[in-house]
Amino acid sequence: MASDLEFVNYVCDQTAAAGSISFRKMFGEYAVYCDGKVVALVCDNQFFVKPTAAGRAMVGKVAEAPPYPGAKPYFLIGDELDDREWVSTLVRVTARELPLPKPKKPKR
Repeated sequence: MASDLEFVNYVCDQTAAAGSISFRKMFGEYAVYCDGKVVALVCDNQFFVKPTAAGRAMVGKVAEAPPYPGAKPYFLIGDELDDREWVSTLVRVTARELPLPKPKKPKR
């Protein structure tokens, strides 16, 4: 089941304090970016944040699940998504720990 654009917009609104938040449709679902880095996925109207050491230190014990079949487990954010300050902080500390994406090679 594909995610609703309304839910993706809600996620982006809730995480807006983390930095420059955007999203992009990918493979029928959505990648969520913070300051140009993919920090999370929205799949089946669920919010999955990339696991990092800083994120794990912040959230403590959290549900983990793969966002799609064959994927590595991500942090599955449930009711915590309604806490704008908490989820923005999680996205911010996650983004700080992730590397910038590699520059794309120019097309010939």
